[in-house]
Amino acid sequence: MTPLKGSQRKYLRGLAHKLNPAAFVGQKGITSSLTDEINIALDAAELIKIKFSDHKEKELKTVLVEEIASITKSHVAGMIGHVAILFRQQADPEKQKIKLP
Repeated sequence: MTPLKGSQRKYLRGLAHKLNPAAFVGQKGITSSLTDEINIALDAAELIKIKFSDHKEKELKTVLVEEIASITKSHVAGMIGHVAILFRQQADPEKQKIKLP
């Protein structure tokens, strides 16, 4: 998994602007059902938003997003306020919806 370049993260943030959150992280934090939901959404769309509803501290949100990214084998494209953007490209080139610049 090669890290995303700055220009690629910027491109993905632009694409994610119109998306609605696919998952919500509540007070229970990271659960198996949450990671399953995120994996399903990433398989379907490649680019998703997750929203933090109960966590307000930026440091805690950053740690949680990095942990979710490592569990789901995805990239963090950005974090704006209480919303994080995750990207995981499809392994099958025919099913890829997003072509990175």
